[in-house]
Amino acid sequence: MSDVNRLNKRFAEIIASDHRHGGQPGIEERAAALADEALNLQNAGSATQRVRSSLYASGAAFRSSAMWAAIDGRRYDVAKAHMREAQALAEMSGDQAIKFRIWSHAGTMYRHMGRPADACAANDVARNLHLTRRDPLFASLGLARQGAIHGTAQNRTDTRRAFEQAQDAMLRADPADHRPVWLLAFYDQAELDSLALSAYLALGDYPTAEYHAHRCLSSLRPHMLRSRAITTTRLAHALLAQGAAEAATATAMKVPIDAATRHARVSRMLQEFGAALRATAPRSATVQTWTEHTTTWRTAA
Repeated sequence: MSDVNRLNKRFAEIIASDHRHGGQPGIEERAAALADEALNLQNAGSATQRVRSSLYASGAAFRSSAMWAAIDGRRYDVAKAHMREAQALAEMSGDQAIKFRIWSHAGTMYRHMGRPADACAANDVARNLHLTRRDPLFASLGLARQGAIHGTAQNRTDTRRAFEQAQDAMLRADPADHRPVWLLAFYDQAELDSLALSAYLALGDYPTAEYHAHRCLSSLRPHMLRSRAITTTRLAHALLAQGAAEAATATAMKVPIDAATRHARVSRMLQEFGAALRATAPRSATVQTWTEHTTTWRTAA
């Protein structure tokens, strides 16, 4: 199992890099290369069934990380190709946790693509795995992502119910239970609030979105740099929609230049923020401040 242990260490490194930077082609390429390495080890010689299953699971894990990096970078056609390979490897591994990750990622991908029906169907595959009945934390994540999908679909009642159930499941989860590194690295109260922020922003419930944004930012772990940039940008949108243009602009200006210029989702949301700001407060000093700030991004890039 020494090869498997080495691959598991590399997987943890990929996860850490993703949370710092997110969506970068380099992360996607490294993860895909490591997936191929796992398969090469699988084909290199005889191994026990346990080792074979572990190598397939490693390959699926790396391929799902490549898939997520492509989703995060809005490279959806590439993400679908990674998804198909990850799904095949996960089936051969028999690993419920990695199956959950892949189908849950698929639900998120379709949500970002504006296809809530497909998003709900994919997320349901993850939620219907027996793993979610055994571990409330997996159930909580599935419900929270379902809530985000309902928000995109403008289903207010279902959104609220899903997040209430997600919170309840999280409170029932035993922190001492063994869980995969990818889940422990990101899913906590801050991530639940981040998903709620996304949902209520989509619904146009800006005070509730702002509430979840502040909760998320107050509990985000230090290594979650990508998540902090996304949440800060969404908070700026929620503030602007409530008429607080100055506070919204000051918030948006807190997003680091690296995330603002290199992370596809953050860049797009900040462009949308600028357009909304100009429509809300044309020719104002706040617009001038924002314009000057974004000019520094081009200089830095």
